[in-house]
Order: sequence, then structure tokens, then C-alpha cells
Amino acid sequence: MALPQSLRTSVTPPELELVASQLLIEIVPLISMEKTAFISGAYGPLRPPNKAKIPLWMAVNLKMKKKCHIVAPEWLNVDYLQDKLTQETTGPSFSSLPFRFTEIAKVILDVASDDVENPDKLRSLLKDLREARQAKSREGLKTLDHSELSLSNLCSMEINEIRPYFVQSMSILTQLVRNPGPDPLRNP
Repeated sequence: MALPQSLRTSVTPPELELVASQLLIEIVPLISMEKTAFISGAYGPLRPPNKAKIPLWMAVNLKMKKKCHIVAPEWLNVDYLQDKLTQETTGPSFSSLPFRFTEIAKVILDVASDDVENPDKLRSLLKDLREARQAKSREGLKTLDHSELSLSNLCSMEINEIRPYFVQSMSILTQLVRNPGPDPLRNP
């Protein structure tokens, strides 16, 4: 059962994964299947060993039934993530990553770790990347201004994590700007 909106502060990570599961991903089918129509669109035909693009939710379903291999996105490899981690730890700004990289990587590593090279190293790099980006987010929030916050290249999960803090902080800052209160240095 979903919580009432008044009790929810943000979208849950599983809900973000559900949204990300609509994105198309490549697979190598192990079965033949004609073009199939769903509410979200028609996908197929699937003809082994030709690659096909289908939604992540469908790829997960086929993978769990051992009817396909999931082809990892080009960014889900050790070299790419190591390069992004280096950028995160040496530069002041966020490196550019796919908007839903966290969710997609988690789903693929949970369901199809046998389809990616070096899954343990990938998990470690993703964890390090997340920690480096969270540290930058915290630094950015320290410079919070009542008029704006500029943290470009944030991903959906990161935006979701800081949203409750950001909304509450902006509300307080806006109230302080409108009603600054008495000046403690001025004599009454």
C-alpha cells in the first residue's frame, strides 16, 4: 500500500527503478519471438543471435526465464566508471553520467551480473562514485542560497535524495528573507 502524499517526502528507490525500467536496452535473445504489442509499445521480433532493443523490464523478465542475455550499456564498464570516478575526485563539478545510471546499473547487476564483465569491481566503482558525488552534493548544499541551487549533472536518484532537505531548506530561507527579524546589533 502506498503512503498518503502527506507522509511521503520523496519517491522511493524501487519506484525510481520502475521508471527506469521503461528505458530501452539491448539483449541477445536465446529464443525466437514475433513482434509483441504491449501498452507501452510493440517490441521484437526476437531472432537469435541478432541483438534487439527492448525495455529493461522486458529484458529482466526474459533474463529471469533464461531466455536472453542482457548487453550492458556502453557506460557500464570498469574503464568508463573508473574515468568518471577520477573526474569526480579531481574536479569541482559533477561528471556527466546517464540520468538514470544508478537505477539501471542496480537492476542489471542484480539480475544479470553474469552478463557483465567484472561485476564486483563495477559494484565497487559505483559505490565509490556514489560516495564522491554525495560528498559534492553536501558541499553544494552548504552554499545554499534562497534564490537558487546550481548542481548540474545530478542524476535522478541523487536529486531524489536531496529533494526533502532542499525543499525544507528553501522554505526556511525564503521565510528568513521575507521576515529577517530584529537586528541583534541595533539597539532597540
